[in-house]
Amino acid sequence: MNWDETGHDTDERLDERLVDAGADGEDTAVEAALRPKDLDEFVGQEKVREQLDLVLKAARARGATADHVLLSGAPGLGKTTLSMIIAAEMGAPIRITSGPAIQHAGDLAAILSSLQEGEVLFLDEIHRMSRPAEEMLYMAMEDFRVDVIVGKGPGATAIPLELPPFTLVGATTRAGLLPPPLRDRFGFTGHMEFYAPAELERVIHRSARLLDVAIDADGAAEIAGRSRGTPRIANRLLRRVRDYAQVKADGWIDRTVAAAALGVYEVDARGLDRLDRAVLGALLKLFGGGPVGLSTLAVAVGEERETVEEVAEPFLVREGLLARTPRGRVATPAAWTHLGLAPPPHGGKGQQDLFGA
Repeated sequence: MNWDETGHDTDERLDERLVDAGADGEDTAVEAALRPKDLDEFVGQEKVREQLDLVLKAARARGATADHVLLSGAPGLGKTTLSMIIAAEMGAPIRITSGPAIQHAGDLAAILSSLQEGEVLFLDEIHRMSRPAEEMLYMAMEDFRVDVIVGKGPGATAIPLELPPFTLVGATTRAGLLPPPLRDRFGFTGHMEFYAPAELERVIHRSARLLDVAIDADGAAEIAGRSRGTPRIANRLLRRVRDYAQVKADGWIDRTVAAAALGVYEVDARGLDRLDRAVLGALLKLFGGGPVGLSTLAVAVGEERETVEEVAEPFLVREGLLARTPRGRVATPAAWTHLGLAPPPHGGKGQQDLFGA
């Protein structure tokens, strides 16, 4: 299983979304047993895996700590897992913290000063770290030294503190928010891509073996196709389908059982859930496919503007079902097809301008 750091919802009601890529309490409890322990077990991300393997092998051959590593990509793709694999491959302990937890330079200094030689420090959501701590991190990464300020005002004194060599693994869902001086100090940068269905099928089969779940190839393919290219979601769907199969199908998962189970949980064949279909349905049925403003669309589905923009829209845009334009949100022809609706004539407006419909 491959996944990584937690995401965050903009609405507490969305905590129960089955297709949210952030980790909930159940995910956290299950993840430890399902994480791959080395690069050979890690499924997908072939380029990142190959490049990282070279970086780690070269560091081991030199008897040195590995270069600092920056991993970027959407939640649930494997950034935390790779950080743990880096530590395991280097035979080093790992310390895990997050950007939001480091609000002062002193917080970071306390962590850095307690590191052992060769230790891996995993800093999740590194783009959310405070600016003073970020500036301290520059020197720590480059010179393995920090200046601890003692006292205040004119009498303040900077005491240099030498650090043992360590490897920082930074993870971010928004690499563009990292300042260039910080990005430049990473020796290796890897971008995590969404998974192909075939890769997710391998993830599902591996997790099914570890969870002692009976599933055939068609059942795995059905779950993979609804998993939004994200291993964390694939494993969550597998657990829900397992529950359904235990109650209604003697524990056996095939395509029919998987489709029926995910129908109960309102996850359709393309991975859309209730919120996604509500947004598309309002756009198509109430506004003729658009264009319509984001605030108006949010009111129509009874959600906050931020919820529609940050939770529903990214996947709909990635699937080619919705387009963001200067005039507002517009449904694509694929959206009409997916909901089984016929697009109305637009008389030169909206979709006609964009898609020639």
